[in-house]
Amino acid sequence: MEEECFDLAPGSTVADLLETVLSVERPEPPAGTPLLPRILSRSSFLLNEVAVRDHSVVLNADDVVDVLPPFAGG
Repeated sequence: MEEECFDLAPGSTVADLLETVLSVERPEPPAGTPLLPRILSRSSFLLNEVAVRDHSVVLNADDVVDVLPPFAGG
């Protein structure tokens, strides 16, 4: 499990967090791996272990946002 921490301004939203995540320079992913913007656009998110679909939800200090990328299986 990889973890990143971001210091966001008070009143920042899940959408602001995602914008911040995408603004970080990252190495190219391995061949065949989708780029991060595509992964995030198809992912689900948990805010403090509760599903959140509304990206306008305001985050509080010490909130944890989990990214659940799309996956196959049954």
